[in-house]
This record gives sequence, C-alpha cells and structure tokens, in this order.
Amino acid sequence: MDEDALTKTLDRLQPNMIFHLAGQSSVRASWDHKIETFDANVILTIHLLESIRKSKAKDAAVLTVGSSEEYGQARPEEIPIGEDAPLRPISPYGISKATVYLLARQYYQTYGMRVIHVRPFNHIGPGQRPGFVTSDFAKQISEIEAGIKPPVMEVGNLSAERDFLDVRDIVRAYYLIAAKGTAGEVYNVCSSAPVKIQSILDFFLDKSKVEIEVRQNEKLFRPIDFPRYIGSNQKLIAETGWKPTVPLSDSLMAILSHWRDVVQPR
Repeated sequence: MDEDALTKTLDRLQPNMIFHLAGQSSVRASWDHKIETFDANVILTIHLLESIRKSKAKDAAVLTVGSSEEYGQARPEEIPIGEDAPLRPISPYGISKATVYLLARQYYQTYGMRVIHVRPFNHIGPGQRPGFVTSDFAKQISEIEAGIKPPVMEVGNLSAERDFLDVRDIVRAYYLIAAKGTAGEVYNVCSSAPVKIQSILDFFLDKSKVEIEVRQNEKLFRPIDFPRYIGSNQKLIAETGWKPTVPLSDSLMAILSHWRDVVQPR
C-alpha cells in the first residue's frame, strides 16, 4: 500500500521474478464487499506495477495472477475455455481480475515491462481457508467426526462441474510461466478435467468415520452460477512443458487430513 516503501524494497532486493498473489480471493465475499475487493485487487496492483516500473527491478518477469472468473458467462461451445475466449465477468471479483489483466497488458504495451498474466481455475490443497468447496466439506466432516457439530452437512449446488487443480501443480506452473512464458501473454492454469461437485462430496463422505446427513442450503448457492466450467491448458503445456502431477484423490485426502489435524490436534 506504500508505493515509495515498495520501490525501495525492490531496489534493495532487485528480484528477477515477481509473483503478484496479493488480493481478495473470494468470489462469494466480493458480492458483499465490492469496494474492498477492487481496492485489494485493482488499486494495489497499480501500486505494485508503478513501484516495479520506477525501481531497479523494472526488467523482472512479473506474473499477475488473475482468475478463470474473468471469462464469466462462457457459452457451451466455448468450453473448454481457451485464452482467446471473450471476457464476460459477472461477479465483482471476476470484474476486478479482468481489470488486473488490462493493467498487465497496458504496462507491457506502454512501458515494455515483462508482465505475464495467468488465469488459474479452481485451486485446492491442504491449508486452504474455509469459503472454498473442498475446505468447507472437509472442515464440516472433521467437526462432525470430533463431535463438535451434529452429523448434518450443509451444501450448495452439487450438480456443477468444475476444473480442480492441486496448489502444488499450480505453483509449478507459475514458476515455469515466469521462466519460459512470453511477456504480454495470458496463460490458463488448469487441469482441463471436469469434476462434479457431487463426486467431491461423495469422496469425503466415503472417507468419513461417521454417518452424515446431507442438506442443501440455498444461502450457499452463488447469485449466478454455471453448470459446467472447464479450462484448456494446451497453451501452458505447449509453451512450458508443464503437466499436472498430483491426482485429485491425493489432494482431497490431504485436505481431509489437514482439517482433521486442525480440529483434533494430535
């Protein structure tokens, strides 16, 4: 938030790669906190890009992290979604991230900065906070197993299909894009494999140590949602040699083990 202090820090460190991950990352929260979302995702990005431009790190590779939410209302014939798909964001979060993309493009075109924009799809992994589907499911099951809450799970839309990728694979992709990607370009980071939310829930229920009743809660539905939302990772694979390595089942088991440890520390 302090542009001068940030510029001095960049002058001192002189990094050759900068990964911009700061921001408000919850789609759900963005509906209730629109101004805060734009402050965190847009205004602070301007602070960072300006600081880089003025600093001794102006030639660093800069990765701005956007979101699949930038694509918004993708049509059935556009799935899997490629990087050249139109941007039709519908959530305040998606609009803020599309703005980050436009800023990244402007700083590349105007100042020649080595800015690359990425659009990751659904992240999953142990340590992810509540508010995201796999963490929410695993946390509820762990609390039920521990007797903290009754054996009833509240869930949102289970019929949707999404593109899930383990955070460890995502981080590898970020590094390879910064190292091998083309400045001014955009890269999807995704598995390209459709997964139903129902199958995620079924996995966790199968691993549960107790019987659990499932109830749908309309409050957990998004104001606007899509039945199927899958990305294309062909550009990422072709230009960097990246490929996903962590199976979905391994990710989900690690998430459940994490929440069991949080709820009932050993």
